[in-house]
Amino acid sequence: MANKEASVAELTTLFESSTAVLLTEYRGLTVAQLKELRKSISGDASYAVVKNTLTKIAANKAGITAFDDDLKGPSAIAFVHGDPVAVAKGLRDFAKANPLLVVKGGFFDGKPLTAEEVGKLADLESREVLLAKLAGAFKASLFGAAYLFNAPLSKAVRTVDALREKQESAA
Repeated sequence: MANKEASVAELTTLFESSTAVLLTEYRGLTVAQLKELRKSISGDASYAVVKNTLTKIAANKAGITAFDDDLKGPSAIAFVHGDPVAVAKGLRDFAKANPLLVVKGGFFDGKPLTAEEVGKLADLESREVLLAKLAGAFKASLFGAAYLFNAPLSKAVRTVDALREKQESAA
């Protein structure tokens, strides 16, 4: 009994400290495949095989009831502590190569996600790509502003030079 309480407490802490939680079914995957999956998402998430009953209790304690109906069969959860998009992509890519992995749903930003919504999350660009695009847009805006400020000055210089040449040639 003490072991179960400790497991529930640990799972509750994982639910509460994660930026997102993605529920999967891994029926038929080998230990080696699960190890490969864990390694592929380890930078942003921990992937744990869980007992459904204890997970349901822990999720409910953390205020998450979205998984109540999906906790059937061999379940494993990706507890995301980094970029949720990267983890969703990692799960999607692994599932393409290993169709026995099924993403059942998730919980992100205080809201439950269906399997389809987790797929849409995987289709988003990663945080780093979005930040790089934003930085590129800022850089382009700064170059545009610099051009606008310099254009009148260079036009004025060209005008003054033309006037001086005209006066020199007239004299």
